[in-house]
Amino acid sequence: MMKGLKKWRLFSLLAVMTVFLSACGEEYISTLTPAGAVGKEQFNLLLFSITIMALVVIVVSVLYIYAFLKFRRSKQGEDYMPKQVEGSHVLETIWTVIPIVLLLILAVPTLISTYKFGDVAAMEQVDENGNKTELIVDVTAKLYWWEFSYPDLGIVTSQELVVPTGQKVYFNLKAADVKHSFWIPSIGGKMDTNVDNINKFYLVFDEESEGLKDGVFYGKCAELCGPSHALMDFKVKTLAPEAFDAWVAAMQATEGQTASKDSTDLGEATFAANCLMCHAVTSVTGVPGGAAMGPNLTTFGDRSHIAGFLEHNKENLVSWIENPEEYKPGNLMSGNYKVGNDGLSDEEISALADYIMSLSVEK
Repeated sequence: MMKGLKKWRLFSLLAVMTVFLSACGEEYISTLTPAGAVGKEQFNLLLFSITIMALVVIVVSVLYIYAFLKFRRSKQGEDYMPKQVEGSHVLETIWTVIPIVLLLILAVPTLISTYKFGDVAAMEQVDENGNKTELIVDVTAKLYWWEFSYPDLGIVTSQELVVPTGQKVYFNLKAADVKHSFWIPSIGGKMDTNVDNINKFYLVFDEESEGLKDGVFYGKCAELCGPSHALMDFKVKTLAPEAFDAWVAAMQATEGQTASKDSTDLGEATFAANCLMCHAVTSVTGVPGGAAMGPNLTTFGDRSHIAGFLEHNKENLVSWIENPEEYKPGNLMSGNYKVGNDGLSDEEISALADYIMSLSVEK
C-alpha cells in the first residue's frame, strides 16, 4: 500500500514539475519564445499539430470512459453481451476515413510551410548594377567553431553572426570536416551542414538582441560531431538595419590590418610570430591575411564569449591559450598548436591575451 502511494506521489511530482519547467525557456535560446517570422510560423504549426492530437486523445478518452462506465458488469450483469459489430462496413469506413482526414489536415499546412521555407530563389536576384538584392551569408561549420562569410560584402567573421532585423537573411550551409547542424532555436528550425553539398534556407530576425542575456541569441550545433559537440556554440547579434550597415562599414575598414613582428607592443609581436599563420586580424576577404585556418579574430573584443561558451575575460583567454584541449577536447588547435620554439612565457601569454582582447570594430 505504501509503495503504491509513493509511486503516485512521485508521478504527481513529475507531472507538476513538467508543467512548471515547460515555462522555463529563455527568449535567447528557446523555441517556445520565437523571435523571428520563420520560428513563429513553425511554432504555430507545432501548436496546431498539438491541438489536433489533443482532440484525438480527448475524443478517445471520452469514448473509453463512456464505454467503461456504461458497460461495466456491476451495471449490466454477468451475462450481458454487447452488440457485436464485427464486419460493420459503416464503422470500418469511419475509423479508416477519420485518420486519413486528420493526416491530411496535418499534412497540408506542413507541406505548404516546408516548401515556403525552402524557397531560396531570391538568392539569385540582382539589381540593375548586377549586385545581389538579398543578404547572403556563407556558413562553414568546423571542429568546433563556426565561420560566417558575407560574400557580397567582402567580409568574414567567426563565432558571432551579425545580421540585420526585419529582412530575410539567406544562408549557404556547408561543413569543412564532418556533418554538423546549424540551429538558432529562437529564430527557426535547424538544418544540416554537409561536406559534400550545400544546403540553403533563410531566416528572419524580428527583434534586436541588445536587451537579451549577453546581448545575443544563442546558436547550437544540433548534430553529434565529436567529443566537444555540446560546446560547439555560436552567438547571433541582431542589429537595426542602420546599425548593421555601420558594422559592415567598420568591418570593411579593417582592410590591410595585420600584426607585425617588429611591433613595440609585446602582445602584437607575439601574435604575429606565433598566431598569425592561423588567425586573421582583418575581416576583409580576398586580401592577404583575410582568410585563415583558424577563427578570424578581428572582432574578438566585441564577442560575448570565448570559444563559444567561456565567459569573455582575460583570465579565461589565458587559460584557453595555455591549454585549449582542457576546454574543447578534440579541437584542431589542440596538440598541433605550438607557440614559439620553447613555448611562451607568462609575460608573453598575458600580453598576447591583452592584444587579442583589444581587437574590435565596435569600440
